[in-house]
Amino acid sequence: MKQQFSSLHTHTIFCDGNDDVETMCRAAFEKGLTAIGFSSHAPIGKTGLKSTWHIKDDRLNEYIDEVNAARRRWEGKIAVYLGMEVDYIKGLRSAMDSDIKGLGLDYIIGSVHYLVPLRGGPFTVDAAEGLEKGIAESYGGDGEAMMNAYWNTVAEMIALGGFDIIGHMDLVKKNNRTGNLFNMGGAYLQRAEEIACAASASDLIAEVNTGGLNRGWTAETCPSPAILRLLRQYNVPVIITADAHKAADMGGNYQTACQVLLDAGYTDHVLFEGRKDGKPVWV
Repeated sequence: MKQQFSSLHTHTIFCDGNDDVETMCRAAFEKGLTAIGFSSHAPIGKTGLKSTWHIKDDRLNEYIDEVNAARRRWEGKIAVYLGMEVDYIKGLRSAMDSDIKGLGLDYIIGSVHYLVPLRGGPFTVDAAEGLEKGIAESYGGDGEAMMNAYWNTVAEMIALGGFDIIGHMDLVKKNNRTGNLFNMGGAYLQRAEEIACAASASDLIAEVNTGGLNRGWTAETCPSPAILRLLRQYNVPVIITADAHKAADMGGNYQTACQVLLDAGYTDHVLFEGRKDGKPVWV
C-alpha cells in the first residue's frame, strides 16, 4: 500500500473549522502530504434551514479566492485543490444544483447529514439531541426506520449524482455507539451493501474518514471495517481523508486507516490529481 497521502476533506474558519486556509496548507506540507483539498460545507441559505456550520452565501467568493491564492502560493510544494462538501438534502440541496455546478470546483464530496422525513421538519443525524428528537417526532421512536431512511437518502444522492467522493458513508452510526438506536448488523449491513453496489456502478470514490478517531467521537474509521469489506467486494476505490477541522488533525490516524484497509482486503488507496476533460483523475 502506497505511503503517499493527501487530505481532500478539510474545513477552515470559512465554515466550522478552527484554522485558516494558510495554516491548514502549512500543516499538510509539514506532514508530508502530497495534496490538500478544501471542502467547506456548501451554503444552505436557500433552503431556509438554520446552520452554524455551513459557509455563508456572502463569504463564498472569498473562500474561492483564498483557496486559489493558496494554490498559487504553494505551487511546487504541495498541490492545493478547491472543493466543497455538498449536503444532499432531499428537495432542498444537492451537488446537481446550478449554483454549485457553476463554481468550477476541482471536486465535490457528497454527504448526507440531514434527513427530510414525511412528517416533521428536516433534522441532522450528526447531532445526538437533534437525532433523538427526529426519531421521536418523525419516526415514532423507531430508530430502525430512521436508519433505513438514512440509507435511502444516500442511495438517492448517488442516483442523482454530481459529486466525486462519498463522504463518511455511515455517519448515521456516530450517535449509536451502544446500539441503543438501531442494530448495526443484519438489515443495516444489507443496506450498506446496496450502497456499495450503487457506488461501484456510478464509479464513485469512497472516503475512509479518520475524523471521528481524530476528535474522539468514534472508535473506528468511517466507514466501519465491516462496510469497507463490502466496498472491497464491489471494487469501490477509496481515498483516505482526515476530515480535519484544525491543523493538528491533518493526517491523523492515517496508519490506522491503512491497516483497516489491509484487513478489509484493499491493497491500495487512491490520490487525486485534478481534472482532465471534465473528469477527476485518480492514481
